[in-house]
Amino acid sequence: LDARGFGADDFARSHPGGSLGRRLLTHVRDVMNQNPPFVAPDAPVATAILEISRGGIGMTAVVDERRRVLGIFTDGDLRRAFEKNIDLRALTVADVMTAKPRTIGPDKLAVEAVEMMEQFKINALPVTDTDSQLIGALNMHDLFRAKVI
Repeated sequence: LDARGFGADDFARSHPGGSLGRRLLTHVRDVMNQNPPFVAPDAPVATAILEISRGGIGMTAVVDERRRVLGIFTDGDLRRAFEKNIDLRALTVADVMTAKPRTIGPDKLAVEAVEMMEQFKINALPVTDTDSQLIGALNMHDLFRAKVI
């Protein structure tokens, strides 16, 4: 196909419903949760746990007053805190969050999100704009549903 000047991108555009088409044409913005859970850094851990439950993606972003992502609090962070016998009732989410988390932009290909999640062994990513403001989130389940994986 390449000898005729017909590459993978051309094939994907001709067959958008196929697996190659989905992998090369589906962007993060197409599959992200547009109402992501988030809390302020001074929120009690209990509030962050409620947001994780509300969001249904295993994480909540921790944002400043301009919705810039400062950190992430995941169900994994919660389990690790329990393993250390930390009294979570006395802490804020800033005390137990993962600071400076991996993020992804909405214009990236969804397959790039998969690669990032595999490389860093994570299950969810905040989606941010060019100013690091939270605009969405996605997890592996979103990518499965979109048949990117």
